[in-house]
Amino acid sequence: MLDIAILGLLMERDHHGYELRVQLRERLGLASNVSFGSIYPALARLERHGSVETVTSPDGRLNALSTGSLSGERASLRSLRTTSGLGRRGRKVYRITERGRQEFARLLADPTTIDSGRSFSLRVALARYLTPALRVTLLDRRRVALLERLEELRASTQAPDLDAYARAVIEHGARAIEFELAWVDELRAQEHRVEDKDSFASDAS
Repeated sequence: MLDIAILGLLMERDHHGYELRVQLRERLGLASNVSFGSIYPALARLERHGSVETVTSPDGRLNALSTGSLSGERASLRSLRTTSGLGRRGRKVYRITERGRQEFARLLADPTTIDSGRSFSLRVALARYLTPALRVTLLDRRRVALLERLEELRASTQAPDLDAYARAVIEHGARAIEFELAWVDELRAQEHRVEDKDSFASDAS
């Protein structure tokens, strides 16, 4: 999942390590599961596989950001507010390669790797890189999985030895799934509206 997220961000533009950490947290919601200790090995692995390449940033100020720890990166950012960065050497930034673009497209569209709600949310955040048909497939698969889970939860509330507190927790989980189902259905409706619009435009032409 981390590889998909990194490659997805690099599809937009080049990034250095700290920028990737911030973007993974603020845009893709991976803060609690991503650290500098996992980002840099992932980048090194992607570079070995030819999916990314490193280049030198023309902005020497970025050099202060490469400390390898979150506290160090934050300290470096604070220092940039009061220093001009003159005289510093440029530093590496990461750029996706053509092979990386192909690998990203393969990973993003692979239905066998949709193994959790977190993985699904990441794919939705990057869904602009999927074809309309693949977006619909992604949503349909998630909808089926949610319906199956909802049925299981509803069945479990019928257990005779279930106390009120345990039942309340299960019902809370069921409501959360119902909420996500409504969200998925709205996304599916949006995709179908786009399909209908494109079809109308094609027929009119």
